[in-house]
Amino acid sequence: MSAAGTVGAVAQVLLVAAGAPLLVGVMRQVRARLEGRAGAGVAQPWRDLRKLLRKEPIAPHGTGVLFRAAPLVLAGAALVAAGVVPLVTTASPLDGIADLFAVIALLALGTVFLALAGLDTATAFGGMGASREMVVLALVEPTILLSVFALSARVGSTNLGEIVTTTLHDPQLVVSPVSLLAAVALAIVTIAETGRIPVDNPSTHLELTMIHEAMVLEYAGPDLALVEWASAMRLTVLLGLFANLFAPWGIAGTSLLMLPVALLAFSAKVVVLGGALAAGEVFMAKLRMFRVPELLAGSFLMALLAVAASFFLAGP
Repeated sequence: MSAAGTVGAVAQVLLVAAGAPLLVGVMRQVRARLEGRAGAGVAQPWRDLRKLLRKEPIAPHGTGVLFRAAPLVLAGAALVAAGVVPLVTTASPLDGIADLFAVIALLALGTVFLALAGLDTATAFGGMGASREMVVLALVEPTILLSVFALSARVGSTNLGEIVTTTLHDPQLVVSPVSLLAAVALAIVTIAETGRIPVDNPSTHLELTMIHEAMVLEYAGPDLALVEWASAMRLTVLLGLFANLFAPWGIAGTSLLMLPVALLAFSAKVVVLGGALAAGEVFMAKLRMFRVPELLAGSFLMALLAVAASFFLAGP
C-alpha cells in the first residue's frame, strides 16, 4: 500500500462527492443551451441540495425504518463505489476488493433498498416505480457483468484495476472487436442504470413514464437531498468507470506527481461524456416502457457476443 494510492483514493472520493452535483449542473446547462434556454447555472444542483438540507425531514404515515435507511444505504454504497472503482488511481489500498462482481453488487444494493423504500410507502406510484426499476435492474446487471467480463478475459482477472492497467499498457486493445461490442453494450446499460433518456426521464413527474422519480416521490428535505446526491454520484462513478475501461490515459499509478494530472483527466473525461449524453437527450424521445426491455435485450446480446469474441480471439 503506497502513500500515492491512499491519497489518490481519498482524492477520488472527495472529487466524486463534491463534483457529482456539478456534473449534473453541466448536463442541465448543455441541454438548456441546445434548447435555446439560458439555464440555471452549473452550481444550481448544489443550491438545490442546500435548500433541501435546511428543510424539516418528513416521512409518510405508516412507513418504517426501511424508508429512512434507504437514502443512507444509497449514498453510502455510492461513496464506497467511488473509493473502490479505479477512477483516479490504480494503486488504491481498496484495489484488492475492486472486483467486478463486488462493485456491481454494491451498486445494486442501493437500487434494491430504494425499490424496497418505494414499496414501503404503500402508494401506487411507489409500487409502480419499484416494479419497473426491478425489471430494468434484472436486465442491466447481467449486461454490465458480461461487458466487463469480456474485457477481463484477456487479462485473466476480474479486478477492475488490473483491467484498466492492461488497457493502459496495451492501447491497441481499445480498437478490438471485443472492446467495441462491450463499449456499445456498456453505454446502453449505463444510460439505463442512471435513469437517463431514452430509458427514463429524470426531469419528469408524469405518472405513466416515471421509474426512478416514482420511487422517491414521497421523500422530502434531507432524505431527498441524500437521494439526489447519491444519484449524481452513481452517474459520475459509472461514467468514470466507462471512460477508464476504454480510455484510461491520464490515470495515476504509484506516483504522487501524477495525481493532479489524473484528477484533471478524470474530470475532463466525465464532463465530456456527461455533455455528450445530455446533448444526445435533446434529440431523443423516451421509449415506452414495454420497449425498454427490447433495448436492454439488444445490449445484452452485444455483451454476450463480446464474451464469445474474447474467448475466440484468446484461442486454445
